Amino acid sequence: MRLVWPSIEFLPSYVTALKRGWSADNVRGSVAAEEELASISQDPEAFLVSLVDREATGARVALPDGSTVARLPGYRRWIWDDEFCGAISFRWQRGTSDLPPYCLGHIGYAVVPWKRRLGYATRALRCLLPEARSEGLEYVEITTDPDNLASQRVIESNGGVLHERFVKPGQFGGTEGLRYRISLG
Repeated sequence: MRLVWPSIEFLPSYVTALKRGWSADNVRGSVAAEEELASISQDPEAFLVSLVDREATGARVALPDGSTVARLPGYRRWIWDDEFCGAISFRWQRGTSDLPPYCLGHIGYAVVPWKRRLGYATRALRCLLPEARSEGLEYVEITTDPDNLASQRVIESNGGVLHERFVKPGQFGGTEGLRYRISLG
């Protein structure tokens, strides 16, 4: 398993995962997958470029409630083992480890159902942490739901410590969440 940058070489396998019902967006699910398939169909190169935006020059980000917010610097890497296995995303604010209130965490990940329970999310997160450190962050925060024990194990396996229980902002459903912190020092 390795992390790869999204590219034309790997795009067909990514498209296959989307068509099989997978989505990196655990809130919008199939709607987000359909939007990505349409974007890829319209302009594959532009889609790939949109996944790596270290300068936050892309369009505003639509939240689940339809509101939009300023884009943060960030990128998505793909989890690969001779085929697409999932994605891990990283976003940050320059000059601080803090995030704006509309951003629940620095890192998000999703593994395709047919590759789960192989340790890929744990390994992907481990591979991404040095990249977060290179951006000057003292820590990263990752949120998950209280009933998502698999995600909690991934975070804890990478040194994550429960920082707080919180109520997600309304645009994310107002449900309970867990915020973990991984020190990068």
